[in-house]
Amino acid sequence: MMDIQNIENLNTDNDDHNDYSCGRLLRKQKTEKKICAKDERNASIRKVQLILQKGESDRTLDELQTLKQYSDAVEEVKSRWKRRDAAKKRLEEFEEPFDTLTEKCQILAQAIAQSQHLVIYTGAGISTAAKIPDYRGTNGIWTRLQQGKEIGNHDLSQAEPTFTHMALFELYRRNILKYVVSQNCDGLHLRSGLPKSALSELHGNMYIEVCKNCKPIKEYWRLFDVTQNTARYAHKTTRKCYKCNSPLVDTIVHFGERGSLQWPMNWSGACKNAKRATTIVCLGSSLKVLKKYPWLWQMDKPLKKRPNLYIVNLQWTPKDS
Repeated sequence: MMDIQNIENLNTDNDDHNDYSCGRLLRKQKTEKKICAKDERNASIRKVQLILQKGESDRTLDELQTLKQYSDAVEEVKSRWKRRDAAKKRLEEFEEPFDTLTEKCQILAQAIAQSQHLVIYTGAGISTAAKIPDYRGTNGIWTRLQQGKEIGNHDLSQAEPTFTHMALFELYRRNILKYVVSQNCDGLHLRSGLPKSALSELHGNMYIEVCKNCKPIKEYWRLFDVTQNTARYAHKTTRKCYKCNSPLVDTIVHFGERGSLQWPMNWSGACKNAKRATTIVCLGSSLKVLKKYPWLWQMDKPLKKRPNLYIVNLQWTPKDS
């Protein structure tokens, strides 16, 4: 026979269970209401979009009433379209008139001549003259992939350093340019004569494969593309180290990966020179990747103490302002 104490405990347990069940039910109802409200909101936005896509003269009285009824959705749709148009505009390539360009080139030349510690950041745009496609240009690799188009075959081993590469080497030879930070993997900076001590190739070099088993890491410089059999998270090149017979790997850093090799990334050199820079010139880069590294821009310093920044690019960049 159950005593009074046990009955009280049982009642308490039942009360706790009932409270938990009620709480769970309330949370479930609240979640369902949120989902329902979100579905209704999305349905009204879709309805409004279809109406707004029509010309004003083609809208029926019912549709005009719907737009009036869902005025918040109308504002939301117009705001989305405005952001979409702004994003499209940023992808457009624009070349300034000759007179404007000449004036700006003179300003840039003077800034370079007067710089105390000049660092240059380069992107795929400086290699298009070598018939190497860029990434986010109107005919770039990523642009074509997003449009579902073929990117074609490009033999980068046939590319030669461009006028830009040779001009940068000449600036370095004259002790005007102190350092280059490049996002390119094409190896053209090194082939121009720029020493690796003055260069950071943040995304690797397609002509270098390494043995990570050897200490220090052994580098192999090739005259051919070592990445033919590699991919994201799969960096073995199918060749072996001459010294220890371990598999060789490429040095490429794909999107979503972190480069851990000292060379050719040379992050320490990039950071040291970025910190000393009085002038930074960005050539042929959208800066969408480089903007993520605040130490390259001395963002920890007050605005007036940061280096002078000059951007040469056909498209908008996040650093334009």
